[in-house]
Amino acid sequence: MPQRLQSQLHPHHEPLPVQYQTTPEGRAAAQSYHQNPTLSLEDTLPLLKSSTKIPRLGFGVYKSHQKVCIASCLTALGTGYRHIDSAQFYANESEVGEAVRQSGLARSEVFITTKILSAGGSPEATYRKCADSVEKIDTGGYVDLFLIHTPSGGSDAIKEMWQALERLLNEGKAKSIGVSNFGVGHLEEMKAWAKVWPPQVNQLELHPWCQQRRIVSYCQEHNIVIEAYSPLVRGQKSHDPTLVKVVEKHGKTMAQILVRYGLQKGWVPLPKSDTPSRIKENADVYGFELDGEDMELLDGLDEGSNGAIVEAVVN
Repeated sequence: MPQRLQSQLHPHHEPLPVQYQTTPEGRAAAQSYHQNPTLSLEDTLPLLKSSTKIPRLGFGVYKSHQKVCIASCLTALGTGYRHIDSAQFYANESEVGEAVRQSGLARSEVFITTKILSAGGSPEATYRKCADSVEKIDTGGYVDLFLIHTPSGGSDAIKEMWQALERLLNEGKAKSIGVSNFGVGHLEEMKAWAKVWPPQVNQLELHPWCQQRRIVSYCQEHNIVIEAYSPLVRGQKSHDPTLVKVVEKHGKTMAQILVRYGLQKGWVPLPKSDTPSRIKENADVYGFELDGEDMELLDGLDEGSNGAIVEAVVN
């Protein structure tokens, strides 16, 4: 491959959209690639230094509890999702595990993520909090990805939690480990003591109004897979005129446009819904393509940290 084209490839080997290409060859390659809706619900991304692959579309379960969570996960799995994103804070790890068992799918067919919110006060207590989560999801088994939910506890807490995740990884109780809401400074600080670095995933709030370009670029440079939470902006931008223009052009829903946008950015979107029709609709994003003009319009909506509805990282 010519050197001048290499820089125009996404780290996971998809050409960047046409508007980001700087050579005629790059623009031609990108146009050819993006004219065809080559993405599919079965697509995965490789995780650094791991044989584990992460499905490119995930299903979020924030504020989904008890029987509703089980029902929603079963709908998602029946639709074809193979990636569920939970957390200790969501209080539904057991329900996610139960849904997978009820689905009839093999455990190996479903990628399950959870997160630790805060350190336990000692290395052993923190490890036990993590191991308990694994047991809730898959008794005697594993989770596919375990994240630190937030760096807000400070440096000592981050170190304690990361060392617990490294222990889980060594024991096979986690197939991969990563972070969420971590900025450049947090990741750089980890270099001094982490045995596993870089983290394999960084989960961030990402959508057209909050693109977090500095940390996204950093993660891409270090082959850290980027997950996008709140990709639908919780419906708060449904009347944005630019979004409406793209929605009307393609005859799709707001959610479908935003999920597709995240996929084409190279992120792993995690749309959330407890409405069966919307769960199915949010995965029906593979029969169309956002062209260069669409992507440029949506990219132009970025408001920096002011566009965050949950959290923009501190770099």
